[in-house]
Amino acid sequence: MIEDKNQQRTNLSDLGEFGLISHLTKNFEIKNSSTLKGVGDDAAVIDFKTKKAVISTDLLIKGIHFDLSYVPLKHLGYKSVVVNLSDIFAMNAKATQITVSIAVSNRFPLEALEELYEGIRLACEIYKVDLVGGDTTSSTRGLIISVTAIGEAESKEIVYRDGAKENDLIVVTGDLGGAYLGLQVLEREKAVFQVNPNSQPDLDMYSYIIERQLKPEARKDIPPLLRELGVLPTSMMDISDGLSSEILHICEQSGVGCRLFEDKIPLDPQVISTCEEFNLDSTTIALSGGEDYELLFTISQKDYDKIKGNPNLSVIGYITNKEQGRYLVTRSGEAVEIIAKGWNALK
Repeated sequence: MIEDKNQQRTNLSDLGEFGLISHLTKNFEIKNSSTLKGVGDDAAVIDFKTKKAVISTDLLIKGIHFDLSYVPLKHLGYKSVVVNLSDIFAMNAKATQITVSIAVSNRFPLEALEELYEGIRLACEIYKVDLVGGDTTSSTRGLIISVTAIGEAESKEIVYRDGAKENDLIVVTGDLGGAYLGLQVLEREKAVFQVNPNSQPDLDMYSYIIERQLKPEARKDIPPLLRELGVLPTSMMDISDGLSSEILHICEQSGVGCRLFEDKIPLDPQVISTCEEFNLDSTTIALSGGEDYELLFTISQKDYDKIKGNPNLSVIGYITNKEQGRYLVTRSGEAVEIIAKGWNALK
């Protein structure tokens, strides 16, 4: 699907580990005053003074989390950063630094890693975070990427998963289901290509959902928006494994139940039309698709007037007591128990 445009091929062994790190990180600039020392010493030095540090880490493994037959390395580098920053924003915090570690086989030349790190650099530029460290080593499994994201927040502004209370409103950002459908389109075109390598897919009509899969964006705009509106969520997390899984996490950790309303779940028109094409139920895809990296949070009812009408936010339900269970109310008014059918990393 993706042609290899790397004509030149430099073996990684020609540089050595420290030479490789120096080469790949030479174009990264420091953007945050809290970064006292970045790449180039035994450890990074970060000074948050009176604020709290927020830290999250994630792994991306070839063959499990990505397929290089249709994922460009630049997009992969960008996405590997974004999916980690999303966890920082889900704590209502500001992302400030990352570390990147890679394990790579000898079939990858230097030029391939330059593409990967160009995507990483672009994400750092757009999200205003500093690359402050990491590691490189060899791999027999192709390519493994581990990113750790670091952020800062005032103690009183940090939002956890366990604060949802009865009668709180359930809110989601953006729209759901696009990333999963983008993956389905890419997998279909890969299968066609394997049968007929001369086929040229026309993906223009799927541009939005493919971008949601290959180049997702984390909602860095939401924490400052909520502060501007004077809203502090009672609980929050990002939607990486699917809406059903995430709302159940909040309910379980908060000791509450919930009611979601099918007709309130935000769907992009391209999601609806692609679901029809694939004969899939759009609500099921929104609940279980995952990789949308939108934010799911709860707010007190008294804050409703502050967010109503905001195009970034949709109220999709409310929190109940635990005894009332966790249900989706369908368009026909039927209450269906919510079951976690999203991504399970260990299956």
